[in-house]
Amino acid sequence: MVKERSRLTARDCGAFAGFPGLLRRRPVASPPAHACLLATALVLLGAAGGLRAAPFVPTDDAQVLERLPWRAGDAAARDLASLRAAAASASAPLAAAVQLADRHFDLALERGDPRHAGYAEAALARANGERTAEWLTLRGALRQYRHDFDGALQDFEAALAKDPGHAQAHAWRGAVHLVQADTTRARQECEALRRLDRPALAGACEGLALAYSGQLDAGTRALEQALSAASSAAQRSWLLTRLAEVAAWQGRAQQAEARYRAALAMGVESVYLRTAWADFLLDTGRPEAVLQELAGQEAADSLLLRLAEAGAVLKRPEAERWRRTLQDRYAAARARGDTTHRAEEARFELRLRGSPPTALRLAQENYAVQREPRDARILLESAVAAGQRAAAQPAIDWLQRSGFEDRRMRELAGLTATPAPSTGSSPGHSAR
Repeated sequence: MVKERSRLTARDCGAFAGFPGLLRRRPVASPPAHACLLATALVLLGAAGGLRAAPFVPTDDAQVLERLPWRAGDAAARDLASLRAAAASASAPLAAAVQLADRHFDLALERGDPRHAGYAEAALARANGERTAEWLTLRGALRQYRHDFDGALQDFEAALAKDPGHAQAHAWRGAVHLVQADTTRARQECEALRRLDRPALAGACEGLALAYSGQLDAGTRALEQALSAASSAAQRSWLLTRLAEVAAWQGRAQQAEARYRAALAMGVESVYLRTAWADFLLDTGRPEAVLQELAGQEAADSLLLRLAEAGAVLKRPEAERWRRTLQDRYAAARARGDTTHRAEEARFELRLRGSPPTALRLAQENYAVQREPRDARILLESAVAAGQRAAAQPAIDWLQRSGFEDRRMRELAGLTATPAPSTGSSPGHSAR
């Protein structure tokens, strides 16, 4: 018997699914992928009413409680063992701890397993020595992972005080500003990255800042320039994913699909890419393709949610099991006081449980913290379904200010025409 636990919600990271990974010190299997849900241990919880159930005690030695991802000869397992040994015997324990924590964080993001974020925090906390810019930046990244944005910004500021040229701290700080819809401050970080001669990172930062402020054509050009400067498959995969999203917002479905497929062809494992691709398939009316693409990928909440949506549309027998599993995981998160998954839970309540009022409450709570395009969309969808469009006024105000082109969102907001943006971007059409 396998007891479920709350897992990484990759789509709860938006801008964090992102561009700080473009300057990793070493190649990794995937760039950071919208990873924000922190869990440091397996918690066995009951779902009814979100109340803590009695501990589960197996009655048979053959019962399976958890399947670990490690396989015989797994390269990541060997890598971690080597790094742990180095950290235990290092003459510079802080630097070794940062390397170990960094690898755990990569695995949390790549594999959708939040326990590695907990291992990363533990490795940093155990390290002795003066806090370096690298240590502070990684702790800040872990803080944003669980939506402690104020704490993260403090860490990035401290890191830059020690090393003003620390590009990763600039990148993460720009990401926090983006997720909070502060594109002015985000673009200051983009410019700092450009001065540091980080063309791929600066272009990715600028492209997102432009796109999030409604300048989708200009954002596309910046992302394409970053793509031309990318030096690894992981970088190209991430940039192609974001280019695909921008094309989908503009209603350029064929272009979006081509870019998603190009990103997938890179062979880089990324929960964020799989989630975005599944959303595109659902938006273009292809639930069967979602079941094929995500078969067996139930560990990450974001992927399970898309499987459950596709299964519900197609009336598949496993859809109800997927729905119950998600309900259990969200209940477990609530029992821990974890609120980092609110956008995804709002979507679950709206599309799978048919509860617009609950979805609207969650979407409003989420939008108070995260204000990216996808956050605006679930807020608009929930408000319209609940018959309370005015409850989505912050998202409507953003659409009006920015001229953001996504026709689906503009129709939900009651904005039937896309204003002509001052940057030359052209209105597009919905993907469906």
